[in-house]
Amino acid sequence: MKKLSLVLAFALGVAAVNAQTATTGGPVTQAQPAADINKLISFTESDHDFGKIPYGKPAEYELEVKNISNEPIKIENVQPGCGCTTPKYEKDKVLAPGETAKITLGFSGYADGKFEKYVNVFFSGGLNKQIKFHGETVKPADPVAPAATSKGSQK
Repeated sequence: MKKLSLVLAFALGVAAVNAQTATTGGPVTQAQPAADINKLISFTESDHDFGKIPYGKPAEYELEVKNISNEPIKIENVQPGCGCTTPKYEKDKVLAPGETAKITLGFSGYADGKFEKYVNVFFSGGLNKQIKFHGETVKPADPVAPAATSKGSQK
């Protein structure tokens, strides 16, 4: 039984190695280097500081993206890193050369203390940009209760 298991494991290993080899027989092509997104699209603020905001109070800011290339570019998706971040944008918006679009990034405010959040913006042609925003939530101070006074003994 051990020999059968060993032979079977060996056969699976050989099959896995053979599956990794290319059998196309065609010429090997090199991958195109990724385009520098900063030469094609400008961003007004890719690292936004909210500063101090009240805990639990939603906050948002507008990110402007401008097509600075000579070709149209489409905003395909805006993907937040967590559920506390909500993007508002026109999906599949095609930006002509020189055109600007706005993406509103909202934050729920439900983070205790300092926070740092990320949003990925995806464009046509495999382009993407990670946007960061950060700040600090501040909880209101608890109201101070009046000091308790003790009653003296009555005579």
